[in-house]
Amino acid sequence: MTTNPFGRMVTAMVTPMHEDGSLDFDGLQKLATHLADNGHDGLVVNGTTGESATTTDQENFDTVRAVVEAVGDRVKVTAGVGTNDTAHSVFAASEMVKVGATGVLIVTPYYNKPTQDGIVEHFRRVSAATGLPAMAYDIPGRTGTALASDTIRRLAEIPEVKAVKDAKGDVFAAAELMAETGLLWYSGDDPMNLAWLAHGAVGVVSVVGHVAGPQYAQMIDAVDSGDLGRAREIYTKLIPLVDVLMHTSQGAIMAKAAMKELGVIGSDFIRLPLLPASDEHRAKLRTALNQSGVM
Repeated sequence: MTTNPFGRMVTAMVTPMHEDGSLDFDGLQKLATHLADNGHDGLVVNGTTGESATTTDQENFDTVRAVVEAVGDRVKVTAGVGTNDTAHSVFAASEMVKVGATGVLIVTPYYNKPTQDGIVEHFRRVSAATGLPAMAYDIPGRTGTALASDTIRRLAEIPEVKAVKDAKGDVFAAAELMAETGLLWYSGDDPMNLAWLAHGAVGVVSVVGHVAGPQYAQMIDAVDSGDLGRAREIYTKLIPLVDVLMHTSQGAIMAKAAMKELGVIGSDFIRLPLLPASDEHRAKLRTALNQSGVM
């Protein structure tokens, strides 16, 4: 795959934990190594799937440090630094440089619903704190505020902002922006991965990639080579898996359950207010893993 600041087959990693809720750093490094061995050229650490809403700053810094130590010579390590407090995000971003992150993921500030001007200034200050390549994360379903097209045009003028992770889903507007701005575009919603790649996205930032990294890497290559039939074949084979991970419960919950089911991590403990997968959902997961040829 063509190299870029973030990789192309990227998974937003879960954060393994012990049954008492403490971080499992051995499990974290084992998981990062497993992903690097299975199709990935990039990882996002401390994103939504990594439970960033309930981990501390120090835990986040230690997590990135551990992943860089395990696989930083093999994959790009992008650290989630987004909060709804600009000063907090600036601090987090500057610390991520010290622990070896090669890029940062900045989500649109949530809950306080800033103006579009405020969003631009937030991204400007946080990205400038690192000098690292920054990926803007547009996910209005969680943040309550979408990035307007004109805002993305303004973000493209910020030197550090190189990419957009799109979980908004307006592929036509994004196609216009890709052509106009040159920003690298990533699918941030696994059901839309093939659609995004067909519209010009360079890669995916995935949850399902925990269990389908090689397949998604092949799908990216197939689209690049013009073999849309092969890409559709891969996408279709993975439909049961995408459905169970993304639509049964919640992505972080089901990704942890899948990693435990496959023996990659020892526990699928997840911090409240999230709860581990139910027995019913685990049974559906096992069925989907078999249907998609993963297990």
